[in-house]
Amino acid sequence: MYNKVEIISYKHNGDLHRVWQYGYIVRETSDMLVLVNDRANVIDGDGRRWRTKEPAVCYFFKEYWFNIICMMRNHSVYYYCNLSSPYVKDEEGIKYIDYDLDVKVFPSGDKLVLDRDEFDFNKLDLQYPADLIVIIEKNLKLLLNRIDEGLAPFALGTVLNDYNLYKSQKKQTEKRFAKAKD
Repeated sequence: MYNKVEIISYKHNGDLHRVWQYGYIVRETSDMLVLVNDRANVIDGDGRRWRTKEPAVCYFFKEYWFNIICMMRNHSVYYYCNLSSPYVKDEEGIKYIDYDLDVKVFPSGDKLVLDRDEFDFNKLDLQYPADLIVIIEKNLKLLLNRIDEGLAPFALGTVLNDYNLYKSQKKQTEKRFAKAKD
C-alpha cells in the first residue's frame, strides 16, 4: 500500500507557493522519492484553486536541486522540471523551496528553459545568497545534461514503470477496501 501526502512548495522567503492535494508515494530510495498525483487539487499561495488535468509521476531528490514532474498526456510524457531545494518529508507532507527556473521537455525531446526573468528578479527581491545562485545554476546544467543523456526519468520506460506501479498499488488498495466492506 502507498502513502497519501501533500506536496508543499515555498518561496525562498518562506511564503507558501503552492500545495498539491494529494500525491501517492509509490517508490522511495535512499536518494529519491517517486509519487503520483492524478487530477490533484492545487492551491496557489494567493488562494487560487485549480485541478491538474492529467496524471503525473513526480521525482523528488534528496541531493539534487530540482524535481521532475512527468505529465501523462495523450499517450505521451511531457516533463516539467522545477529548480528547487532538495525535498524534506515530514508529517505535513513533501516540502521544497521553488527557485523559479523551470525546464519544459516535450515528447520530441525539445526543451525550453522558462522563467529566467523571474529568477533574475527574485535573486534581488528575495536576496538569494551568491552561493545559492551558484548551486541553482550548477543544478540547471546537471538537469540539462540529464535530459540530453536520457537518464531516468527521461527514459520513457522509467516513467511508465512507475505509473504502472501506482496503478497496481491503487488496484490492490481498492480490493482491500472492497473486502473490508463485505
